[in-house]
Amino acid sequence: MAVEKQAEKTKATKKAQVEEVAEVSVEQKLVALYTLQQIDSQIDRIRIIRGELPLEVQDLEDEIIGLETRVDNIDNEMKSLSSAITEKKQAIKDSETLIKRYEEQQQNVRNNREYDSLSKESEFQTLEIQLAEKRIREFTEKLTELEELMKIAKEKLSDRSADLEVKKSELNSIIEETEKDEKALIEKSKENEKLIEDRLLVAYKRIRTNARNGLAVVQIERDACGGCFNKIPPQHQLDIRMHKKIIVCEYCGRILVDHEIAEHYSS
Repeated sequence: MAVEKQAEKTKATKKAQVEEVAEVSVEQKLVALYTLQQIDSQIDRIRIIRGELPLEVQDLEDEIIGLETRVDNIDNEMKSLSSAITEKKQAIKDSETLIKRYEEQQQNVRNNREYDSLSKESEFQTLEIQLAEKRIREFTEKLTELEELMKIAKEKLSDRSADLEVKKSELNSIIEETEKDEKALIEKSKENEKLIEDRLLVAYKRIRTNARNGLAVVQIERDACGGCFNKIPPQHQLDIRMHKKIIVCEYCGRILVDHEIAEHYSS
């Protein structure tokens, strides 16, 4: 019997709590949403201070990787050409040795057929020398071009590396100045999110993502939405002041709060 009475009492207490929450829930939700917006706007301002520096740093890092790859490719091609030139020079020496041998053999031939055969071999080796010399000239010209490209690429790489150091220094300086405040605000934002039901939180984040200025919750200013500045009908303004339900701007979809909440809970 005592257990049943205790259960009924607990049930009645929970019902009273639910009713009490229901009475103030809409206003509490609006306050929680507006407070969250204020916190997130402060985080946005900190990140705006950093500006485009993180993107500039990333772009420079990507460009440097590309330049380093280009330098490596040019270097490999130069090594390949140098090796090819060395091979052609050795081929010329080999051909010259063979020509000398054929000329010596011609002194001891027994008939014209052997002499003509050695002559043709000498001519072939002479052509091989000419072809090798032509290839050496081509490779040397290409090598000269690559050396110039290498010089330009290395200079550009050096310049971009210097730019990266400057940008990183600037970014690190700003991060050091704002990191502590940003971390505290992010933690505060997460704590405040716990006060908001999932459905509203998802809607808030979606609106914030789509809004150019990151504002999902705005107050009425001069009878207009503080986000898109379209006029709010008088009846809607009254409903917003009554805190009976959450009302969004029919033009931009932002959640609207009245001057009273904005004044009491502005950061």
